[in-house]
Amino acid sequence: MNLLVPLPFVLPLLGAAVAMVVRRRENWLRVVAPLFVTGVVAAAGALVAAVARDGVIAVQLGGWAAPLGITLVADRLSTLLVTVSAVVLLAIMVHGVGEGAGGLGEHEPGVFYPAYLTLTAGVCLLFLAGDLFNLFVAFEVMLASSYVLLTLSPTRERVQAGMTYTAVSLTSSILFLTAIGLTYAATGTVNLADLSARTAELPAGTRTALAMLFLVVFGIKSAIVPMHLWLPDSYPAALTQITAVFAALLTKAAVYSLIRVETLLFPRDALSWPMLILAALTMLVGTLGALTHDDVHRVLSLTLVGHIGYMLFGLSLFSVAGLTGAILYLVHHIIVQATLFLVSDLMQGLTGEITLTRLRGLASVSPLVAVLFFVPALSVSGVPPTSGFIAKLALFQAGIGSGRIAAYAVTGIAVLASLLTLMAMSRVWALAFWRTPRDLPERPHDRVARGGIAVMRAVTAAMVCVGLLVPAFAGPLTAWSGRAAAELLNPAPYVQAVLGEK
Repeated sequence: MNLLVPLPFVLPLLGAAVAMVVRRRENWLRVVAPLFVTGVVAAAGALVAAVARDGVIAVQLGGWAAPLGITLVADRLSTLLVTVSAVVLLAIMVHGVGEGAGGLGEHEPGVFYPAYLTLTAGVCLLFLAGDLFNLFVAFEVMLASSYVLLTLSPTRERVQAGMTYTAVSLTSSILFLTAIGLTYAATGTVNLADLSARTAELPAGTRTALAMLFLVVFGIKSAIVPMHLWLPDSYPAALTQITAVFAALLTKAAVYSLIRVETLLFPRDALSWPMLILAALTMLVGTLGALTHDDVHRVLSLTLVGHIGYMLFGLSLFSVAGLTGAILYLVHHIIVQATLFLVSDLMQGLTGEITLTRLRGLASVSPLVAVLFFVPALSVSGVPPTSGFIAKLALFQAGIGSGRIAAYAVTGIAVLASLLTLMAMSRVWALAFWRTPRDLPERPHDRVARGGIAVMRAVTAAMVCVGLLVPAFAGPLTAWSGRAAAELLNPAPYVQAVLGEK
């Protein structure tokens, strides 16, 4: 068995256990927890190298052969997302360490670090799961820890947001479990590789019903319009660094699951009309909503909703070009969304405010924070030559290249949504960074140790640099994503790696 495959989720689980043991020693937690996540980054990097060398790698835990046992699969898509997610998780954790060391943190270290490491394990398990049941388990591990993280330092608003989040998540989990049960009843298996052959033998009506049910399940979890209403009320209520993790990873985990299930279980040669329509609605509703709010966290959360539509657009084309664009967009958006929320944390630390009506003049108060916001804001808007431009260009070329009028129309909507995003980011820039700064007797960052602030700024700057690496290495990344997309549409190597000669 290749031990590298389970390592990305075993390591953080061990780390969570250690963190529980030393939960009363905050200084130990600040060292131990980042070390385990650093180990996850190293394991993910080694896994990428192994997949590049050997192709798809499958392991069967417990000695039970597929399709009966627990299967973990590492291919180009899953290893890419595990690596990017691990880097982002490490950055946000170190940011939290700096916040705690500076005396600004409210995150209850004895709870935060074990829950965060458990969330890390859930994210890694989800990307590596080779069957529907363990995909469900990974979601539940993520959700259980996210319930805890969302309500850290409880306030009335956070508890209310946590209740909304819990109710919606439980509803989607019940639907997910129902979909797994119906799939097993129809095919006799939940192994994804085995299902890729067995679902093809189902009647067309049964296939369509199951495909729509999975679309609803992952649509709720990824906040696709009109199943998005829970997100703008939930994410902004959490501590900013927690919101950064949720915005960067939880919705993308659902998008990944949708891509995996739809391409393996319900492949098609033509456009998916329901997905195309939902993609257009999601892009428009999310980006228009971002223009109507004054709370920076809500603006970013609604931008997040709108940009889920881009990834859904790439999947709906069911072509190598479309899926390549969707994968590039996943990578870009995981990084840029985390970075924007980390910057908003710095903005809040400078003024104690996060609403645009009360933020002003930040460019003169801290030119560094202005630069740290400016770069990812351009990227999320798709301005050349940022990572957002690279990902959107790939999607636009896929839409035009499809030769379908409906895809042309949605490509036009995607361009319009990019302009709306640029307007939303320009509004934040004009109101928060320009104008005469407010004369405050004391700023929140004035009360804390400068070393902690330096760590937070250094981590945010590092994330901006990571975002700049995407266009710098656009060629290799696009080539890797293209091969991952080709594997999704031709799953023979995936199936052979899992089932062997069967």
